Amino acid sequence: MIIPVKELIAMPEFAGIPEAVLQKKLNAVEQLIRSYTNNNFQNRYVRFQAASKGDVLQGASPFLKVNDTVQISKSFVNDGLYVITEIQEGSIKLDTELFEVPLNLVTKIEYPEDVKSGVLNLMIWEVGNRQKVGIKSETLSRHSVTYYDQDINNSVMGYPVALLGFLKPYIKPRF
Repeated sequence: MIIPVKELIAMPEFAGIPEAVLQKKLNAVEQLIRSYTNNNFQNRYVRFQAASKGDVLQGASPFLKVNDTVQISKSFVNDGLYVITEIQEGSIKLDTELFEVPLNLVTKIEYPEDVKSGVLNLMIWEVGNRQKVGIKSETLSRHSVTYYDQDINNSVMGYPVALLGFLKPYIKPRF
């Protein structure tokens, strides 16, 4: 996970929003960023192979800690992102149940600080402005509100282009 939900809940912008809703929005933004940039943000120096059973990986790395995000690949059924909830000697417990597979390639995911900051801005925009998308002009008595157009020229994947500028250095070419 890019930003722990606990950090968002502590901010006044997210007061009153259920934790589960924020978690789903964060997961969606994380997938959007990974897709848009074609970048997995993997630290390939922290990688190992492990069998899986239940929510436990039968293997560990000294460079992982609780709340780190790992990506499982080459398992055919468990491929995806997971958060470490507990580390025991020789095994790692994850936030989601896994299928029993003899080989999972586990890689640590690390997001740079500017990406984390950009995600925070996206989440604040999501909560404050998502419901206003599409309004071009609104007038009530003497009060008038006009929002900018969100067309192909100034929006990307539902967000204003200005909010996604932080991703420019991390975009990898697609082949």
